[in-house]
Amino acid sequence: MKAPVANDVVITGIGLVSSLGEGADANWKALTNFAGPVLERERFAPYTVHPLPEVDWSQQIAKRDQRQMEAWQRIGTYAAGLALEDAGIKDDEALCASMDMIVAAGGGERDTAVDTMILNRIADGVPDREVLINEVLTTELRPTLFLAQLSNLLAGNISIVHKVTGSSRTFMGEEGAGISALQTTIARIRSGQSTHALVGGAYNAEHPDMLLGYELGHHLHRDAWMPVWQRDRCEGGGVITGSGGVFLVLESRARAERRGVPVYALLGNVAADQGPLDATKTHHRLSQMADEADIGSVDVIISAASGSHARTSAERSFLSDNLTDIPFRGISTATGHLRDAQFPLAVAVAALALRHGSTPAPFDPEIERPAERAPTSVGVIALGYNAGEGMVRVSRAEGDGS
Repeated sequence: MKAPVANDVVITGIGLVSSLGEGADANWKALTNFAGPVLERERFAPYTVHPLPEVDWSQQIAKRDQRQMEAWQRIGTYAAGLALEDAGIKDDEALCASMDMIVAAGGGERDTAVDTMILNRIADGVPDREVLINEVLTTELRPTLFLAQLSNLLAGNISIVHKVTGSSRTFMGEEGAGISALQTTIARIRSGQSTHALVGGAYNAEHPDMLLGYELGHHLHRDAWMPVWQRDRCEGGGVITGSGGVFLVLESRARAERRGVPVYALLGNVAADQGPLDATKTHHRLSQMADEADIGSVDVIISAASGSHARTSAERSFLSDNLTDIPFRGISTATGHLRDAQFPLAVAVAALALRHGSTPAPFDPEIERPAERAPTSVGVIALGYNAGEGMVRVSRAEGDGS
């Protein structure tokens, strides 16, 4: 085993909100006693979503600040507060002021009335769609709406509410954004450019335009709910989305030791890629990433698979061919797909497994098998529904005292 070094990157805080509950402990309890997912089947029929539970936002966000936030911003800002609290940083002004932040975010929530107007007029056979779109967008949208949709507003709200005022970066690009956010944060801490950082993302699945974006590409699952590995036998594209937010506090090992705080886990290098979607080339990239991330000898795999038919089938084939002896869990079966926050979610679950020294029982007993021993290392795989791909090894941080 490699000897600990000062710039090893460790997780010291987890903030997690999903359909399973609020907080890391509540989510872990739900995962280890999994009795089935929490689903909303009627509101967006024929589509199913994993809805957010009732949350008292005022526990992390002052009411005056809530008013200027859309749902996805509240979810992320709330999860960020939970992570800071968990790491023992939230009330330390000096640590927050020097803390870097990297956020994976989309473009906010659109004006569904305007989108509906455009789609209805296109369906009626308007002759020039481009002219129609320009006309409606310039006459129907509120000028302030564009400001409200800026992707970096989540980072801005976290800065305002939680006083995290070091450097700030926002990545866009769905699952790939979450992968890049973790990759960049880890690289910065390991190189000494940063000592502690807040990283993560949020997604509101319960907004019609989010579902519309997926369905325009024929990605959404339409039949009754099925586990993530079994949706290729069903109507639709296979993706079932979930609302949630995930933020992690990452620190150099040296800083965590100076603070005397317990550590969840040690993070390896994030391997990331994307390319042609055909099965052979995808398999080749996954094999290269598995070598780069060193996940061939882990005790268990946490998969961020979306359920998208071709992509999830490619991942399952890779697991069967290359990592035959390693049990795996498809986290989207339990939580739904959190898009920008999906990779951070899988990393958080891996870290929780190491902290608790156990692996959740199979979410899909037909496909997944029990783990035979307590994990000391966990591999995380994210194969985005469309493009982004990433892997990372998450290990027990020996000597952390936790």
